[in-house]
Amino acid sequence: MKAFKLENEPKITTGFKTPENYFNDFSAKVLQQINEPEVKVIPFYKRKKVLTLLAAAVVVIALMIPIVNNYKNTSKELDEKTLETYLAYQSNLNQYDLINQLDTKDIESLNKNIALEDETLEDVLATNPNIENLISE
Repeated sequence: MKAFKLENEPKITTGFKTPENYFNDFSAKVLQQINEPEVKVIPFYKRKKVLTLLAAAVVVIALMIPIVNNYKNTSKELDEKTLETYLAYQSNLNQYDLINQLDTKDIESLNKNIALEDETLEDVLATNPNIENLISE
């Protein structure tokens, strides 16, 4: 193998040259660029983010309106079946305890005559097999 000596080989030029008086004028150019006011740049991706968040908030509010409206309507009114079921299965009230809690206004409202048709009575008697036991008590 042939001996290789770096000092004897021709040098490869890089192709880059510094301009004349570059380092003499360098500090003056840097100071001139520092004194110039910077232009405020608003990137597009930040604007997209705000619009996306705004759209998401509108969707959430639109979905919450029916839920809140339904909650307001159902929470104020208590239907008779729900109350009857609660009193029958959840509480330990018997009929005598319930009667003792009634005032004169409640008793007067119970005294109203209810007109029942014959067909309604026949349907109740036909569908209730223990009607004889209820009548005899």
